[in-house]
Amino acid sequence: MATTKPTVSKIGADRIVPRSIRALAIAYYDSASFKALKPITQGVYRNIIDRFCREIDHAGRACGDKSAVTLKPNHVEKLMEARAAKPDSANGLRKVLRAMMQVAVKLDWREDDPTLSVRKIKPKKRGGFHRWTDAEVRQFEAVHPIGSKARLALTLGLYTGQARQDVVRMGEQHINDEVLDWIRMKTEDRTGLKLAIPVHPELRRIIDATPSKHLTFLVTELGAPFTAAGFGNWFRDRCDEAGLKHCAFHGLRKAAATRLIDAGCDVVEAAAITGHASLKELQRYIETRDRRKAAMRAIDKLISGTKVANPITRLAKQEKTR
Repeated sequence: MATTKPTVSKIGADRIVPRSIRALAIAYYDSASFKALKPITQGVYRNIIDRFCREIDHAGRACGDKSAVTLKPNHVEKLMEARAAKPDSANGLRKVLRAMMQVAVKLDWREDDPTLSVRKIKPKKRGGFHRWTDAEVRQFEAVHPIGSKARLALTLGLYTGQARQDVVRMGEQHINDEVLDWIRMKTEDRTGLKLAIPVHPELRRIIDATPSKHLTFLVTELGAPFTAAGFGNWFRDRCDEAGLKHCAFHGLRKAAATRLIDAGCDVVEAAAITGHASLKELQRYIETRDRRKAAMRAIDKLISGTKVANPITRLAKQEKTR
């Protein structure tokens, strides 16, 4: 008696509308352009796309079931306008839709990219993430004592000046002779700039006081390494517990940069810690520093007659003498 081989299909595949946004998302995830992205970027893009696909429009239809073939520029503009209060969210959606539409064109689903004529939304105010103040740091420390994972996370942010995707990868093995050897994840493929960050005594004190049997300083409750997004959400909850709902981990990077400047470092010295690729980029971070303190230091220097050389000029002179 002849037997027939059962047909194998992906769970839920029959529920995906052909050439819909959700179908295009699956094709995009399988594309070379998506696979070339770093895992952390892939995770961010997936979250944006999946949230968008689950959205329900005014007619009660999921956005993921809508046609990717008939999407027009005015549709994208309306999606952007609905997110105007959150420019980063709007621009993030535009970015992933553009990447998806490029795949749609390659698949001959459509002849054009409807996102090309749609402009980014410019934030109404400058500054980005809120920079932590000294008072807010003390408030966080009052709730999360020495020895807690939250206190260690805060201290790593303040005394290394690195982003969350870097901090979650750090471990004792990266420290040699009390110097943290590090290459920022954001720039490792572009510049490969190597940082040598001296371990601040306060950071050493907190590391030693925090039990750890793992390769990374920070791990989940299950003992697994954090993803950058997962760590961001976890730290967000720790901020909420301290009554600091307006604070986020990235604000600690700003605080670290401004603390260095307020301590009397010039921008070149500060960049040697934070790893900013350009002084202009660092300048954006320190625009919100305590200008009252800066003004007091400026008057003190004026009174004492201290002259401070321009760091760019000084570096140029040093290069000539080498």
